Amino acid sequence: MSRSVRRVPAVAALLTLALTACDGGVHGTPGGSGVRDPYFPKAGNGGYDVGHYDLTLDYTPATRHLTGTAVITARATQDLSAFDLDLAGLHVDSVTVEGRAALFERAGQELTVRPHDDLSKGETFRTTVRYSGTPSTLTDPDGSKEGWLPTADGALGLGEPVGSMAWFPGNHHPSDKASYDLTVTVPEGLQAVSNGELADQSTKGGRTTYHWHTAQPMASYLATVAVGHFDIARGTGPHGLPILTAVDPTQAKASAKVLAQLPGIIKWEEYNFGPYPFSSTGVIVDRPGDAGYALETQNRPVFPADQFDTGTLVHELAHQWYGDSVTPESWQDMWLNEGFATYAEWLWREDHGGNSAQKTFMDLYNGDNEAIWAYPPAKPSSAAHISDSPVYQRGAMVLQKIRQKVGDDTFYDIIQGWAATRRHGSASTADFTAYVEKKAPHKDFTEIWKDWLYGDGKPARP
Repeated sequence: MSRSVRRVPAVAALLTLALTACDGGVHGTPGGSGVRDPYFPKAGNGGYDVGHYDLTLDYTPATRHLTGTAVITARATQDLSAFDLDLAGLHVDSVTVEGRAALFERAGQELTVRPHDDLSKGETFRTTVRYSGTPSTLTDPDGSKEGWLPTADGALGLGEPVGSMAWFPGNHHPSDKASYDLTVTVPEGLQAVSNGELADQSTKGGRTTYHWHTAQPMASYLATVAVGHFDIARGTGPHGLPILTAVDPTQAKASAKVLAQLPGIIKWEEYNFGPYPFSSTGVIVDRPGDAGYALETQNRPVFPADQFDTGTLVHELAHQWYGDSVTPESWQDMWLNEGFATYAEWLWREDHGGNSAQKTFMDLYNGDNEAIWAYPPAKPSSAAHISDSPVYQRGAMVLQKIRQKVGDDTFYDIIQGWAATRRHGSASTADFTAYVEKKAPHKDFTEIWKDWLYGDGKPARP
């Protein structure tokens, strides 16, 4: 369905824009719809790079109605006559670009915007989208739920891999990261918790508004908002790092023991992975069943209470380095998230009286879980399998093989240097292997890359 917000017929408006573009100004072409991700080809968009999202949401759990305004500041990477935003469902009420009404149309998850004037390469521009409706819960190719998940007392916004497009328009691919301001208004008595730091809170007319600010770049799949009843606590971690935790009151007692370990886990991970990459940390713990999985949402991972244990907390906090700060260039590079976070669990056990990482490696190799060898970690078989055990367990095995090859001193130099060198950016598997080879130039990694990272089937006995 096409819609014009200008007070002229759509055909006349298009003719006007065409004449304007030909009148000595910029001659742009449309940006791409999708960035050709090998597993999610429609995700993301070409022609621009987002620098900041300013999102204003108003949500009423009783009616599940969401009203939103997204102000998206971006830079054109080519001369643009039109560009796309990813948005699933919801009703678009209006779109403006640089304060002027823009034509727009919908086709599936694509919201195509045609600004009044073409945009020149290098130009920074601001797009405002006003939208409303009932946000959707999406089903991933692997059958899990994401997007906007209604809960017993509110909702959870979760985005991996593409669910964030269910509640705000954007360039929803991990290769495009931005800073965020997220302002959420909910009925008085409920809380709205998000990424970053709480910048402001106010109540008026029976509704409370929470303004959260995330200064460090964030991929949209890591953005979250949790609406409901929460016990909110503030504390500090290593070197005064602010910690904010939000726990459903019904889960407070059961979560207390694991919550108490959070500062110590951050300290241990800093020792192993380098300085914590963000300005605050914490967790959101909701009721069992509100989400079927824990997720490494930036600054503040989300956990269903029945999955809030020490190992999972170590895993999701490790993602703050590997996955959140260093984000995969494409979903094919998922093992750079999950292999590292799984290996963090191995190291934690090794340092806290459990099996060594090498024993864990050998137990997996000698075990009867054939699913680990279904495909190589750097080449998942399809979008439905990017979160299967080869990405997690065999991904961690690749890291253990590197550790065996180079020794502990060089290995820790590699994983800390990787987090520092790629801090707040995106990276591919090829970037990582090149970095490893640069850090250990006298070692031959051919067998590791060929058999363990990219090879099909179970490698020869190590």
